[in-house]
Amino acid sequence: MSNTPANSPHTNSALFDRARAVIPGGVNSPVRAFGSVGGTPYFVAHASGPYVYDVEGSRYIDYVQSYGPTILGHAHPAVTQAVQTAAASGTSYGAPTLDEVRLAEEIARRVTGLEMVRLVSSGTEATMTAIRIARGATGRDRIVKFAGNYHGHSDALLVAGGSGVAQQGLLASLGVTAGAVADTVVAPYNVVPDLDETVAAVVVEPVAANMGLVEPAEGFLEGLRQACDEVGALLMFDEVITGFRLCFGGAAQWFGVTPDVWCFGKVIGGGLPMGAIGATAEIMGNLAPLGGVYQAGTLSGNPLATAAGLAVLEQLTPDSYNRLTDVSVRLQTGLAAAFDEAGVEACIPRVGPLLGLFFGSEPPTDFDSAKKICDNGMYQKFFAGMLSRGVAFAPGAYEAVFTSLAHTDVEIDATIEACREVAEEMA
Repeated sequence: MSNTPANSPHTNSALFDRARAVIPGGVNSPVRAFGSVGGTPYFVAHASGPYVYDVEGSRYIDYVQSYGPTILGHAHPAVTQAVQTAAASGTSYGAPTLDEVRLAEEIARRVTGLEMVRLVSSGTEATMTAIRIARGATGRDRIVKFAGNYHGHSDALLVAGGSGVAQQGLLASLGVTAGAVADTVVAPYNVVPDLDETVAAVVVEPVAANMGLVEPAEGFLEGLRQACDEVGALLMFDEVITGFRLCFGGAAQWFGVTPDVWCFGKVIGGGLPMGAIGATAEIMGNLAPLGGVYQAGTLSGNPLATAAGLAVLEQLTPDSYNRLTDVSVRLQTGLAAAFDEAGVEACIPRVGPLLGLFFGSEPPTDFDSAKKICDNGMYQKFFAGMLSRGVAFAPGAYEAVFTSLAHTDVEIDATIEACREVAEEMA
């Protein structure tokens, strides 16, 4: 980690003070404030590959990777060139473009059973709209979600969310009325709930990645598929994180379970704001202008975001996921050995290239068991120790660990060596 340049006009602390004067909490997304880990957030000046550099000139090996989108690493040349080329022609038109069509075609090509796509500007928009489609398609009101699954910050889905909500010590949010969640049923993750004919949809993270990383129990997703079929409810996979990061065709390919509706984000925007809803032509036919379910967005299908998303997907071959998994396995194995050598209880669950980190003897299976581990105070010590050694993990115990195709043995080995030192301190 480099020292602060002598001519640097900014420090992290001074910028945080400035930010708090004009931005609530000094950040535009709560976890960035470092509230659950302590200390001052680093303000990123630029990034490249597996590294981010703050305004003081410090370099960090980055396992945040913007919480998932930068699967190729930061500032990948194919992505930056695509964005520059697109921007030179204009940044927004309020009219259809070729790249919108191409991105929708590419998503449909990769995901078996998905026929049509509606592009939006965020994962929150995607899940919010998907719920509206499910209600419109079924004529039913109730939805079922799982404790610890985070589906964005729309009112009906924010209750019992993981990730940033849990890190703030909240079960829900002020400002969400009882009426907004009256038709939302919360069930424990990894338990197939009892459904009836009032349920429009069951929405689930096929791999829970917002309460650390919790993998689905054997038979859980299959059980949801069967339960939905029995009562005519729609099964909805929130693949904002797993979509095109877990494998070439997403969670449906990985687990062999096909939902009725998909929600995507992160990777498909290449680091720019992007989300998508996908389903069969019959279900998507409920959306305006074809059907009576309304959704619109001035920036939906934005030309910069579609260009970036296409550039990323063009790089992601099936072999890319094998290489990404190899990177994650090397990190998982090295961290586990470092903790074991120091006598620190830790478990590092992995699903393909997706990683989690828990400071407990057994990986959790639901939100209650995840919360018990995430709130034990050990992650904060790990985070601070690693950051001081130039390695940036997410500033919250409820987040996943994101590797990228830009991480090499050099970065992984440096991370493992830093972890050995930190683990000894923790012990």
